Amino acid sequence: MSVARPVNKGPRVAARNRAALIAAAREVFASVGYDAPLSLVARTAGVGQGSLYRHFPDRITLALAVFDDGVAELEALAGEPGATLDDVLTLVTEQIIATTAFIDMVDANTADPRALAMRDRVRDVLADKLAEAQRAGTARADLDGDDLLLAVSMLAGVLAKRPAPARRVAAARVWSLLRRGMHA
Repeated sequence: MSVARPVNKGPRVAARNRAALIAAAREVFASVGYDAPLSLVARTAGVGQGSLYRHFPDRITLALAVFDDGVAELEALAGEPGATLDDVLTLVTEQIIATTAFIDMVDANTADPRALAMRDRVRDVLADKLAEAQRAGTARADLDGDDLLLAVSMLAGVLAKRPAPARRVAAARVWSLLRRGMHA
């Protein structure tokens, strides 16, 4: 007796599988964390682990694909006329409330140039908006992008210890405290 094997649809479903894997990883990282089993990502996407590893040979490659959209969203917001540091920090906060996995990915891969490049993109967005706030006299002159990235990491650390329903309130309290130290 032969067992019916699923038909391999090959390259014609590759783009769909890749998109499904990114969406599944976003969901799994948000609910389980950056260290979630990659087999769970594949199952959530409805594909085999072989497909996962064909598209993403390691965890960091998958994570970079997941977080690239969020970083691009930050960059787009920062480029909008009239966007302020507070606008960018609000979006960063919303992203961290949804998942602290981005910060976990950067922290876990401090020697990986790809993770560092993505972190640097976030720092650069924060630094540019900080410089505008400093020129306007609303932010302390001695702050830099690394200080803001540290504040974001601190926020992520606090939120990682909170259940999802309590994160928004905790985030507001953290920024209330941090902003007092940031203002000129």
